Amino acid sequence: MTGSTPRHLMLGAAALLASTSMVAAQDLATLEAAAKKEGMLTTIALPHNWCAYGEVIAGFKAKYPWIQVNELNPDAGSADELEAVRANKGNTGPQAPDVLDVGLAFGPQAAKEGLLQPYKVSNWDQVSDDIKDPEGHWYAGYYGVMAFLVNEDLVTEVPTDWADLLDEDYAGQVALSGDPRASAQAILSVQAAGLSTGAEPGKAAAEAGLDYFKQMNENGNFVPVIGKAGTLAQGATPIVVAWDYNALSWRDSLNGNPPTQIVVPETGVLAGVYVQGISAHAPHPNAAKLWMEYLYSDEGQNLWLKGYCHPARFNAMVEAGSVPQELIDALPPAEAYAKAVFPTLDQQAENQEAVTGAWDQVVGANVQ
Repeated sequence: MTGSTPRHLMLGAAALLASTSMVAAQDLATLEAAAKKEGMLTTIALPHNWCAYGEVIAGFKAKYPWIQVNELNPDAGSADELEAVRANKGNTGPQAPDVLDVGLAFGPQAAKEGLLQPYKVSNWDQVSDDIKDPEGHWYAGYYGVMAFLVNEDLVTEVPTDWADLLDEDYAGQVALSGDPRASAQAILSVQAAGLSTGAEPGKAAAEAGLDYFKQMNENGNFVPVIGKAGTLAQGATPIVVAWDYNALSWRDSLNGNPPTQIVVPETGVLAGVYVQGISAHAPHPNAAKLWMEYLYSDEGQNLWLKGYCHPARFNAMVEAGSVPQELIDALPPAEAYAKAVFPTLDQQAENQEAVTGAWDQVVGANVQ
């Protein structure tokens, strides 16, 4: 990959040929009228400081004040989102999610289980073919790279790479930002650690990453607490492994108290794509489609970018002059992404299966 945009997200791919199996975006006025009758949208696992989702939700409400946004379990992981869909089949109440935002490996899994319904947003052709389902069940929303958020009040020597975190200087200091048995962010943190050892993406990197965290746990460096801005500030988790956009957002929210540093490691630079989808059992399917149209509009994409997430339409929007320069300038420098590895779907699936299946046995740390 060169610059800040990998081959996976090089946009402007040729439009897919139309077929009867494809679901085209509905006329927006018709869609708005149908969504207005439903009057509600239920989201899940959208923390307000993740990709600026607080502003995204506020923007959607301002544009469509007649839709009530019901937010479920903001801190849920991708696996929890799928389970919420499974558990609420046939339920039209407030516990049934309409829309999902999950790690890339969870999109195909959900589609295979019949948990997603197809829908193609108006800007469908500006999302790269290799990070969307041809039939529209799931499609890339944004991506970031794995980084370390460090509390400089408590960490005197800021680590620069994964190997550093195993040093005795970091005893009781390192945490993941999710449960590696359920959270895509944490699952991919394990893969990133494995990549730093020289292992190939997929099962090999997963196994190497599990061994890495086993050693970290045995060394007493691993803290089995889900790390976030609050735990970092309190000193419970002085070093948190998280997506760069989360680390940057948490840094902003802490406002220098404590002082923090964000490190993209020298090796094992893993990039992760998150995808969007509509539940096959959505109680408010038209509101869900309208939500997707908003997310993939210039307004929605720029709000994600404001939250430091590279949106799927980034290249096309830059080319069209639709991205404010201040948003581009606020991103980490392009060289921070130069070594990023984008695992394929198959490699992501291998990693997910290996990490979720063996974390308890190999590492033995109950993250919660």
